[in-house]
Amino acid sequence: MAAPGVVLKRPVGSSGPFKEHAELPTDLAGDRSKKAGRKSAGRQPQKPSKRSHDEAADRKAALAFEKEQERRERERAKEEAARQKERQRRQHAVDKAQGAFDTARRKHENIAADIQQQLEALEEKARAEEARWRKEKVRLEASLQRARG
Repeated sequence: MAAPGVVLKRPVGSSGPFKEHAELPTDLAGDRSKKAGRKSAGRQPQKPSKRSHDEAADRKAALAFEKEQERRERERAKEEAARQKERQRRQHAVDKAQGAFDTARRKHENIAADIQQQLEALEEKARAEEARWRKEKVRLEASLQRARG
């Protein structure tokens, strides 16, 4: 407070006194041996935890884990059975539709074959009629010619 308005500074990361002109820290050059020595000396090996092993709690936890595992396995089996049932239902529907399709195709083929036979029979009948008409026409034209002349 002796000189108001003057900025006081101290080296970064230090706990030294505030001064008008702060000096740089002396351990900036990478001299970490002092710190490393301090840390290793300050560190103590970890002690084993003081948690007591409660065998009853361990057994209870193991039993709960096994029960949960069995529940999950039953759930998986139930889901698999549902998927299998759905696959069978779908396969049955596909088989039924395929059977209906095959039956309809065979019926169509039979009807088409019958129509083709009828068409061939009609064409044969038409040819026979055409041949009969030519013979009769020739005979009648000859008779007409004799009558005229």
